[in-house]
Amino acid sequence: MKRGLFAWAFAGLSAAAALPAFAQTPVSVGILSAVSDAPLFIADKRGYFRDEGLAVSMTVFRSGATMVAPLGAGQLDVGAGSASAGLYNAIARGINIKIVADKASSAPGYGATKLLVRKDLIDSGRFKTIKDLKGMKIGMNAPGVSNTSTLNSILTAAGLKYSDVETVNLNFPDHVAALANKSIDAACTVEPPATSAITAGTAVEIMRDDQADPHHQIAVIQFSEAFAARKDIADRFMRAYLRGSRYYNKALKDGRLAGETADDVIQILTEYTPVKNRDILRRMTPTGMDPNGTVNQKSLQKDLDFYASQGLIEGKIDLDKIVDNSFAERAAKALGPYK
Repeated sequence: MKRGLFAWAFAGLSAAAALPAFAQTPVSVGILSAVSDAPLFIADKRGYFRDEGLAVSMTVFRSGATMVAPLGAGQLDVGAGSASAGLYNAIARGINIKIVADKASSAPGYGATKLLVRKDLIDSGRFKTIKDLKGMKIGMNAPGVSNTSTLNSILTAAGLKYSDVETVNLNFPDHVAALANKSIDAACTVEPPATSAITAGTAVEIMRDDQADPHHQIAVIQFSEAFAARKDIADRFMRAYLRGSRYYNKALKDGRLAGETADDVIQILTEYTPVKNRDILRRMTPTGMDPNGTVNQKSLQKDLDFYASQGLIEGKIDLDKIVDNSFAERAAKALGPYK
């Protein structure tokens, strides 16, 4: 996997064989080096991009929001991250970025975003129900991103407001240490840090995203305006991406990476992400992912409305002009029904 200029830190083979040969076309992709980037890593490792004549380079960004500027400037072709308030504000300013496919969503049993509470607060009786979160410090990662909407759904269902808690923004891996040293009381965090904290005995899982907000659209694939206009190349990219997504889906079983392709997917994740502990990868709750890449626009609208209620949206946003499922639809049709 190549590192690019903007780095912050660090369907079957038979179907592919029927595709025509192409010259290797460079495509730049922004990633988070997260488990939900698995389809991209799989497509790279297993040669799906190469089958489509693409030379894909992946650049690690700190967050989806930091991909927006290079996407808008055409310095990045594809972004893989959350549909954040920052993305919507950039679009409101005239930057034409398209949301084109699902990257992570909370299908039943696959809620990889979790609300954790410190175990000592549960043992002491300080925390008994969601209502006891009032006044607590909750670890988040940034305002205007998908897990803030998850937390809001959890709080409002219990009769609380988002303002009833104090949010503390930390990088997701830092949530584990913050729970252990008691600098936060709870965390709305993601996998695998969630399982790391639970395994360490410092936190207890209270609720998952698939329980609080079923089918929540957590992260998406985004195309820059220039890349979307190169329809043939964009279609080739999407075919390779969906092949990776379908291979990932075959690794899912009973809310774990325990399916047919799990061993291979876990090996790929240890090669492409900072997570080297295979046991954690086997024990965690993996994110869901639509094998046809369909974006849940209703879920995006719910998040957008919450961001707006927080005063984070600067202009009028029409998701009908931003979400474009046509690339995923063509790719799914070319690959055939997912089995």
